[in-house]
Amino acid sequence: MLVKLITAAIQGIVSIPVGVEVTLRRGIGFSLVGLPDSSVRESHERIRSALKMCNMDMPRRQTTINMTPADLKKEGAGYDLPLSVALMAAGGFVPVEAVDNSVFIGELSLDGSLLPVRGILPIAIMTRDLGYEKLFVPAENAQEAAVVDGIEVYGIRRLDELRQLLCDEVEKTGFLVKSIGWEEPKAFSEVDFADVKGQYQAKRALEVACSGGHNAILIGSPGSGKSMMAKCIPGILPPMTLEESLTTTKVYSVAKKGNLQNGLITTRPFRSPHHTISPVAMIGGGKDPQPGEISLASNGVLYLDEFAEFPRSVLEVLRQPLEDRTITVSRAAYSVDYPADFMLVASMNPCPCGYYNHPTRQCTCTPVQVQKYMGRVSGPLMDRIDLHIEILPISFEEINDRKPTESSAVIRERVVRTRAIQAKRYADENGIFCNAQMDSRLLTRHATLSKGGELLMKNAVERLQLSARAYTRILKVARTIADMEESPDIRERDLAEAIQYRTLDRNTWGREW
Repeated sequence: MLVKLITAAIQGIVSIPVGVEVTLRRGIGFSLVGLPDSSVRESHERIRSALKMCNMDMPRRQTTINMTPADLKKEGAGYDLPLSVALMAAGGFVPVEAVDNSVFIGELSLDGSLLPVRGILPIAIMTRDLGYEKLFVPAENAQEAAVVDGIEVYGIRRLDELRQLLCDEVEKTGFLVKSIGWEEPKAFSEVDFADVKGQYQAKRALEVACSGGHNAILIGSPGSGKSMMAKCIPGILPPMTLEESLTTTKVYSVAKKGNLQNGLITTRPFRSPHHTISPVAMIGGGKDPQPGEISLASNGVLYLDEFAEFPRSVLEVLRQPLEDRTITVSRAAYSVDYPADFMLVASMNPCPCGYYNHPTRQCTCTPVQVQKYMGRVSGPLMDRIDLHIEILPISFEEINDRKPTESSAVIRERVVRTRAIQAKRYADENGIFCNAQMDSRLLTRHATLSKGGELLMKNAVERLQLSARAYTRILKVARTIADMEESPDIRERDLAEAIQYRTLDRNTWGREW
């Protein structure tokens, strides 16, 4: 007898089909082939115990299980369920035809109950794309899988329940899970901009950054409100689209992060790793490939507080993802791609003591110390940050002011309106949704300057010693500022405001001593 069924493996944030074949011959024995790792080989004992607890037995014949493709290493305990179902079909406990046109995934406990596994959403998408009709998963993973239309998702709690379901001994409706549907998410932020006193220029700069998806760095003395304003950013970003939500949920599903029992992630991620993080934890990878912080921040914000305190090796790995918005982790045995379409927001002090350029407190650092401290962030990385925002301490009058300030909800309405202009502009461009994603071709088309603007830009490049990359970043920011004013052309005042956000470039910082 030969039994065949389908399960899946995870590579990066995508799923590929894996076949399970079981044959029974004369004799007694068990062999598992197809490049299984130790966790898959150990499934034999888990399956034996689970079947026994559910009043079933392993086939008492020479049993051979083959997992295809044979050159793909099979890892993880998610193969427990498909292997056990194949053995159940081979042993006559369920009809062989009952496993046709279905995909199975799940980990078994010794008592026959199913445990959740990672990567269910990519597996559900694969099931639909390959034309399979049914997906059987642990009950805790069912709602996550059910967000994919076009397939029947069954949430299973125990192996004996699955046997009854496949034998038509129970109603399928009791196991069939329906999606809660897609609803446009609401904004969520721990802090509201209404709680931030003063700092009107910084608020304006952050609104520009969110309106165009630009990276930003906040530089100011301790206690000036850098971290507080950074935490306000998720509250003014536009709502996630369905495509963004699917991508983000796939990353979190593969990484087994967060609670996905309610389906899709609908709030933009805000990741804030500590400065002791390793390069692998930042970009992803490892022996068992996992997404890093830059992928977990996709379609959201990666906030790096105390930017200059991060190891140089960690900061430098950000350079390529900031340009390509994807990260490829290559090792001798594998190569996987993870998304890295995040908005970088960083904050740091201007010098070791923290009070360089402070209006009232004396800086105790020498010019060499200031330059050395700022030099911890390399020039190529600083070039990739669109807005350099200087945060000055606020006065007592501003702190004590009881008048209400503009809330995040009001700012968010303007950001959403500006993003809508950009979405319409790039409707025919694949993978481009905001100004920060423009390439040189689109810059030439949508960010042309007038004669006066060209002269202004020429003076800025020469005086600030800006690189070619900084030049393009200024154009992108100027395009966003014009969009905020619903102007079809970049005006000189739009360009002037964009240039002022480069005044903290490391080529000029601290040289007025």
